[in-house]
Amino acid sequence: MNDQLSLSPDAARQLATTTKTSPQMRGITPRYLLRALPWVDVEAGVFRVNRRRTYVLGDDRISTHSDGGSPQVVPGDLRELPYLRKADDALLAELAGAFTEVRFEAGQMLAQEGDAHQQLWVIVQGRAEKRVSGRYGEDGVLEVIGDGQFFDLDAWTRSEPLPYRVRALTPGVALRVERGVLDGLCDRDAALRGAMDAYLAGDVPLPGSESPVDLATGHVGEPDLPGTFVDYEAAPREYHMNLAQTVLRVHTRVSDLYNGPIDQVRAQATLTAQALRERQEASLLNHPEFGLFNNVAPGQRVQARTGSPTPDDLDELLTRVWKQPGFFLAHPRTIAAFGRECTRRGVPPVIDNRFGSPLLSWRGVPLLPSDKVRFSEGAGVGTSEILLMRVGEAEQGVVGLRPAKIEDEMEPGLSMRNMGMDQKGITSFLMTAYFNAAVLVEDAVAVLQNVEVNNYHDYS
Repeated sequence: MNDQLSLSPDAARQLATTTKTSPQMRGITPRYLLRALPWVDVEAGVFRVNRRRTYVLGDDRISTHSDGGSPQVVPGDLRELPYLRKADDALLAELAGAFTEVRFEAGQMLAQEGDAHQQLWVIVQGRAEKRVSGRYGEDGVLEVIGDGQFFDLDAWTRSEPLPYRVRALTPGVALRVERGVLDGLCDRDAALRGAMDAYLAGDVPLPGSESPVDLATGHVGEPDLPGTFVDYEAAPREYHMNLAQTVLRVHTRVSDLYNGPIDQVRAQATLTAQALRERQEASLLNHPEFGLFNNVAPGQRVQARTGSPTPDDLDELLTRVWKQPGFFLAHPRTIAAFGRECTRRGVPPVIDNRFGSPLLSWRGVPLLPSDKVRFSEGAGVGTSEILLMRVGEAEQGVVGLRPAKIEDEMEPGLSMRNMGMDQKGITSFLMTAYFNAAVLVEDAVAVLQNVEVNNYHDYS
């Protein structure tokens, strides 16, 4: 016997229409980088950045390697030293083999101010700070150096007193070589001796400096005016379109029978386009050739002094990109770590509403979160980086690049092209996103490296 007095919900649902959402995708992020970058339409697939002529510049790092034993200097990377740029491989290999390993602890003095500097140091792993005594005896920090950086080339080459002292901030490993090794190589190689003499005489331009423009000032007398011209780079960098691409397949029976109320092809294309855009943002940041993290000039790299991202570190970044800074870009966990350091100091960052979201800002510059920023977990310590950039072509900053027009364009720079139907009744669509990013001038972007995000504080 059935005691039910009315129609059950389960039975009623057989006559009801279900309200459905469009397909959702957890992998979709705000993609603030793509929204914040100004985009330049490239007419012919190539974007050339013409610059005033600059002198050769490396990455200001001497790389090392370890084959299961002690670390060794990579000989070719010794060309970071200006007078070794044209040295032959055998000479570089001999000099690299003369480096010896040194291990140090946090707080240890690696070099003293005023001592005759007879050793060139290369930091393999760890962090150290350069400190100097001020005019009135006060103590000041010049710079924090980390993996791959070296000190002090000029004092070592000239055998002069070190103008600062170096203290280790963390435990680490370094390699060092004696000044006498360089003297021995110079005695045997006349070309190296000539290059070194030119360096000592100041005839070698500073790496990264621009060719000079001669000018005159003043209005007294009738002096002869200098003649000059602005020289251009003979081989300017060209950016070609990169792409993210896939083939979307939809069976005709699906699109014929199950196409309402949501268009199946459109739903598939929308989610695929989102995935392409996510890949696009990741490539713009991390691609080994044109990724922004891999195109930061040596003088634009800053080491986190205490590990955690502090207001001091972001201020130091702002000194590198002080001309119209646009925004910081960091991993969400890094931004959270910065917020904790601000809270600890009693200087909570201001909230800036941009792109429809409340964002932390520092000195009026917003911190944009992105999970595409490189993040590593090792030995229980999470480390990442913070990028600061100036954007816009008129500002000589960073610009995004995309084709001016492509066939079957679905969105700017993204096409969906019908490839036809095969014998199984499957229709294929070629979906392609074309893009790139260009740094117009080196000081448009800077990075804070070796940022630790796992430090928490007790505020009770």
